[in-house]
Amino acid sequence: MAKITKDDLEHVANLARLELSREEKEKYTSQMGSILEYFEKLDQADTAGEKPIDQINDMENIAVADEIGEKYEREDLLKNAPEQEDGFIKVKAVFE
Repeated sequence: MAKITKDDLEHVANLARLELSREEKEKYTSQMGSILEYFEKLDQADTAGEKPIDQINDMENIAVADEIGEKYEREDLLKNAPEQEDGFIKVKAVFE
């Protein structure tokens, strides 16, 4: 694997809109190289036959079916609106 250069780090910092001092650039160049070396080790791990993990604990998503509840009359709902027009709630314009 190619070693991370100061130019590589400056490019990433520029993309992230980060201003780094000279000391930070030296420190982070080394750290970024170590991180990428660790990813290289992970790439070598034998994962054949392992199933992907989408949940790290035993929790499950629970979906509740929609149920029709109490029905309200339009006029009753419009009574709570500060302004109404032609049977609809009137609001300030969002777009001009």
